[in-house]
Amino acid sequence: MDKQIETQILEAVDARFDEQLQFLLALSAYPSTRGNEQAAQSFMSGALIERGYAVDEWEIDVNDISHLAGFSPVNGNYEDAINVVGTRRSEGTGKSLILNGHIDVVPVGPSDMWDTPPFEPHIDGGWMYGRGVGDMKAGLTTNLYALDALRDIGFAPAGDVYYQSVVEEECTGNGALACLQRGYKADAALIPEPFAEDLVTAQVGTLWFQVHLKGIPVHVAYAGSGSNAIEAAIPLINALHEMEARWNLPDCRHSGFHDHNHALNLNVGKIVGGDWASSVPAWCVFDVRMGLFPDQDMEDAKREIEDVLKQACEENDFLRKNPAEIIYHGFQAEGYALGDNKTSNAEKAITTLEGAHRNVTGTDLIKTAITATTDARFFGLYADTPALVYGPKAEAIHGFNERVDLESVRRVTQTTALFIANWCGLVRA
Repeated sequence: MDKQIETQILEAVDARFDEQLQFLLALSAYPSTRGNEQAAQSFMSGALIERGYAVDEWEIDVNDISHLAGFSPVNGNYEDAINVVGTRRSEGTGKSLILNGHIDVVPVGPSDMWDTPPFEPHIDGGWMYGRGVGDMKAGLTTNLYALDALRDIGFAPAGDVYYQSVVEEECTGNGALACLQRGYKADAALIPEPFAEDLVTAQVGTLWFQVHLKGIPVHVAYAGSGSNAIEAAIPLINALHEMEARWNLPDCRHSGFHDHNHALNLNVGKIVGGDWASSVPAWCVFDVRMGLFPDQDMEDAKREIEDVLKQACEENDFLRKNPAEIIYHGFQAEGYALGDNKTSNAEKAITTLEGAHRNVTGTDLIKTAITATTDARFFGLYADTPALVYGPKAEAIHGFNERVDLESVRRVTQTTALFIANWCGLVRA
């Protein structure tokens, strides 16, 4: 790219950066937890319409996607689960690009444990604080304002660009899957998840399941004659953690995680049971999240989990006659490794991002494997599209006092703008 145009792009990002931060503050004020994304999506739709994009806003229909690879089962329906895609067609001959981000955020937990209200975002000392500012509304703004910068200096991408604001990333990924079902395909995808300006080369998969247990209720005065369903969960949880340790052994690891001693995490994220303190509990349900390596077969993983729990039940006098029931719901996400894609298209996308990052930061792009999952898998596994996960630095995502580094947001916006310019090419607007 011409150095003068490159400089103009970087300066155009700077010129709009205060506006970009105000946009991020406004967007982050929407409490867009699962099921409550509609107002935030209307805000995004309005911003795209204002910029002249052809906007597709639709309610996800489970029947449209439930048969597709990558679908995760859900509880209930998707009433008011809204996706938004803004399309900018080009008459040029450049490569096409998907700019993807998710609008949904995780619950805030006890609000009194935040220093300030989580949906009253604010700036302090070079950081913006609030639920979702990092994960990943900052990324939605870097995508949008990178395109704005090109327009401001009189250019447009020479390939088709699809700006996606999707729901359901935090619990199934079905929002991104619905975009594929809708026909949105491109030569590459860029997802600015908050991984500190590193390129994610591998990510784990995720499997959610519930374990249901039944006990024998009696008055607590005669506790020894009953069976405590909550306490029965303990040996099952221990058995699952032993399985977790085996899956993390060096011989079981995907090559992208060879330096990770414990890449796969099992988390008992929720447990409920019993009715009150003076009765031996008759029931218990605990929810589990387990990580998977990119080359780990989902069905094989389920069978091993079921075998582990069955064996643990066999070793317990009560559970032998009253075995646990397993229910799968939510995430059933396969792992994905961009680093395994050796096609020329993937190599060109990575090289293009490396150059853009180096021009903005003056440093080489760090490549890393992460122990989380993102929507990148849909593009990489099911659409033959290299998916680059590259976004700003954020801290305490999913925790209290979530925050994003504003200078990192600026750099990622500039890098994204240069990446678009070099990947798609430019034409005069």
